[in-house]
Amino acid sequence: MLPNAHTEEFPPHGDIPVSRQDVLTDDALEILQYAADAVAAGIPAALVTLVEVHGGAARQPGAQIVVLADGRYCGFVSGGCVEAAAAREASEAIAAGRDRVVRFGEGSDYFDIVLPCGGGITLAIHVIRSDAPLLHTLEWLYRRQSAGLAYAPSDSTLAFAPHAVSTGWRGGQFLLALPPRPRLVIFGSSIEASCTASLARAAGYEVALANDAAPLPSIDEFTAIALLFHDLDREVRPLQTALDAAPFYIGTLGSTRTHERRTHALLALGYRAEDIARIKAPIGIFPKARDASSLAISILADIAVAWQKRVCGGTGDQLRGDALPAATQPDAVPEHTRMEA
Repeated sequence: MLPNAHTEEFPPHGDIPVSRQDVLTDDALEILQYAADAVAAGIPAALVTLVEVHGGAARQPGAQIVVLADGRYCGFVSGGCVEAAAAREASEAIAAGRDRVVRFGEGSDYFDIVLPCGGGITLAIHVIRSDAPLLHTLEWLYRRQSAGLAYAPSDSTLAFAPHAVSTGWRGGQFLLALPPRPRLVIFGSSIEASCTASLARAAGYEVALANDAAPLPSIDEFTAIALLFHDLDREVRPLQTALDAAPFYIGTLGSTRTHERRTHALLALGYRAEDIARIKAPIGIFPKARDASSLAISILADIAVAWQKRVCGGTGDQLRGDALPAATQPDAVPEHTRMEA
């Protein structure tokens, strides 16, 4: 995703450009691609990462924006209330050629910027000196493998971290763990399948529409399976494939009575009760959705909850900066508002 075309030159040395949002997205892969494309085009850029949350905040640690030398930026680290100010800080860091840390909200010198949630956030601003960590991370994500980045404020370095398991401070480094984009495989050719696919694409999921008679798509741990058949016989083959793999979600249409019949059929095929318990039936978060649009919303909401649990370690809650043990608090983040590293 190349930054949008523009005609103006970089600002003269010492002038800080006006910050303006270039691409409206909070998708981690798109944000990193924006950064990599900018560096490849010879545009100086900075990566701004939310590294601590104090009290309430709109985003979780690990949220990012990328800021270009001409003031354009992409991404979010809050609900939109500090992005322009953070982008200006990043522009100053780019001009100075030095990383810095800045705090907004509670405990900040920016007394005129108040977070609506009443909390505070700490941002680490890294002037990108090499696109290698970004490219390695993107390569892994596009191959549907988890990847990560490690930022060390002590020496202002950013490194590829292929084995990052969770986001947070570890040994003086801020680790950002990134899963691939979630994929939703939908079986069925019904209106329910079509509506669910459209909604999922709009929400940023990779979507594959599958047919029980065709070769089945690959299924990994970042895949959700929705079987939207109105015929139990047609779902047997794809359901076996799903149960034999490790998707983070399996859901099927049908009533409780229908699921009892499904359970008996699977037990007869040799599946264990704990295998069958992985199936969400009826699919969705609320029962008896009678129209396709309501069912699609119900299905995608259920999958989104399962995805949050999958990427956040089973609780749906991300590690918060103010919940870190004292021993792992970032020793590079000062008590005052800003530091140049």
